Amino acid sequence: MSSPQKKKIPFKVSEELHHYLADVHRTCEQPIHYTDLLRFNASVILYDKQGNDTLWTTVMYPHNEMDELNRELTSIYAMLKTGGDMKVMEHLQVDRIDFCTFGNSKPFRIKIINNYNDNYDYFYIKLPDASRIYGLEWEDILSPNRIHYLMTNHSLIEEHIVGIPGDQFVKYNLNDPLLNKTRLAKEFVKFNERCFVMLLGDMRSYNYVIDVTADFDDYQYRIRAFDFDQQCYEGKKTLYMPQFFKENKAFVDLCTQQLNPETVLQYQSEERSLITKRLKTSKYRVNKLLGVMQKETLSSPEKVKQLRGELSRHYHDKNYLQCETMGDILFENLNKLIDLR
Repeated sequence: MSSPQKKKIPFKVSEELHHYLADVHRTCEQPIHYTDLLRFNASVILYDKQGNDTLWTTVMYPHNEMDELNRELTSIYAMLKTGGDMKVMEHLQVDRIDFCTFGNSKPFRIKIINNYNDNYDYFYIKLPDASRIYGLEWEDILSPNRIHYLMTNHSLIEEHIVGIPGDQFVKYNLNDPLLNKTRLAKEFVKFNERCFVMLLGDMRSYNYVIDVTADFDDYQYRIRAFDFDQQCYEGKKTLYMPQFFKENKAFVDLCTQQLNPETVLQYQSEERSLITKRLKTSKYRVNKLLGVMQKETLSSPEKVKQLRGELSRHYHDKNYLQCETMGDILFENLNKLIDLR
């Protein structure tokens, strides 16, 4: 089983990447920045419904700052959800602000509540990291999932991705008699293939969610990543394949029980075909993003050398050996599906 060797370091967002984000309307001017939220004066541990430590703390701010903080944070939520139209946001307010030092991006999670019906939503304010931004972009382009986020010079703003965290799904839902095990196994195979193609690493069970949708005769499942910090970072190819993490053993066992080798190959082929179609419809955006990414330093030279060697042997393709950056390696991965040259 695989695991990253060391904690991943963040990479600065380059001027070229910022220009790309502006071109695809991912940037905004925001009234408050990540560092402003660090000025809390008290905090308490946040526990889940079972009394377990969530690794988040709820933070509090001086009372005389809360009105301004509420206006600024609801304004950011409006930018993320409605393009900045505050007319439909007047009945919203900040219910809670949580902080997590466990993740690489040290995120703040903002809980927004509707005063009319008590419905609520979340969004996140994080430290900028080029790896994560590339991961968000490739997820939006190559996966069936759309990602909404905004970038400023100082902060990364992300929407909340709805679903049951994979580790909780294993603990509480995997033995549900209504679970369609074959459909879930199929989705894990497709998710595994998608991560390997787009080089999204560290997809252990607590870094993705299971989105369950009731269909007219059964349930459908979608596995969605929410941690993109390990995009094109590791040197070992198995770190881009969720099947090799011990935390995913329950899903791997499910695939072994429910699917035969021929069916697995079918689902892998189906996923690569879908990615190819997405590449074709977004070829201009793909080439523009790759053009920036191929110039970037997103990992160490040692990891680049290791990954290009392992993928060259995996695909029996010597073109990988000419790659000098992680962006070059991803280019070769995608070029195997559609001619990007």
